[in-house]
Amino acid sequence: MNLRRLALAACALVFMLGRPPPAAVAAEIPVIAAAADLQFALTELAEGFGKQTGKSVKLVFGSSGGFFRQIKEGAPFELFLSADESYALDLARDGLTRDQGVLYAVGRIALMVPAGSALKADGSLKDLAAALDAGRVKKFAIANPDHAPYGRAAREALKTAGLWDKIQDKLVLGENVSQAAHYATTGAAAGGIIASSLALSPKVAALGQSALIPEDWHAPLHQRMVLTTKAGEAATAFYGYIQSPAARAVFKAYGFILPEER
Repeated sequence: MNLRRLALAACALVFMLGRPPPAAVAAEIPVIAAAADLQFALTELAEGFGKQTGKSVKLVFGSSGGFFRQIKEGAPFELFLSADESYALDLARDGLTRDQGVLYAVGRIALMVPAGSALKADGSLKDLAAALDAGRVKKFAIANPDHAPYGRAAREALKTAGLWDKIQDKLVLGENVSQAAHYATTGAAAGGIIASSLALSPKVAALGQSALIPEDWHAPLHQRMVLTTKAGEAATAFYGYIQSPAARAVFKAYGFILPEER
């Protein structure tokens, strides 16, 4: 190698050592796994966190059961916000989290009907019962109860109302509660039972009407978050920010019950 090539190689090495490549920079942004009911609330919180700290997080929304399985299989999530605390506690027992985390909110479910629907936004589900008897409901949306906590809550509420057997063959199942909300507001179904936090978001509220379903019609939706053993500095900071008064105000605005209010 001549002197010119040697000098160029040395300069390149200094550049690489002094400034990490783009892939390394991207890897520093933590990936956060969050239940689908948090789609709007957590996005708002991530924006506030970024403005306050200058740090970024990447949010991925889906079913809590799905994320639970992915984390057990080694997925690189640094923080997990579950809509069912049992998933977070099971991961803690398996040694995949720093500790048992904290309860950050309690969720509510609501009946959502799109504009022009044959259904009324009636939280008692009496109009849904009448519509089923009259044959006015062909399709009705909920999240898949096999792995989505809000789907399980919807199933429990329908059973409490005595409607489960009548409505099963009309159900359109969303992979998560966000997909169920899409079905319930776009004409794919006459309505659906979704997370109140989604129904209250401006984007979804503009598509129809909603009404809360009594919270004693289903098991409480205790929502817990845990830092995984992969968590770094930014994820830890975001975890702390979610517990701040500013974050709690956002959760409350989206219809969540705060843990201290129970």
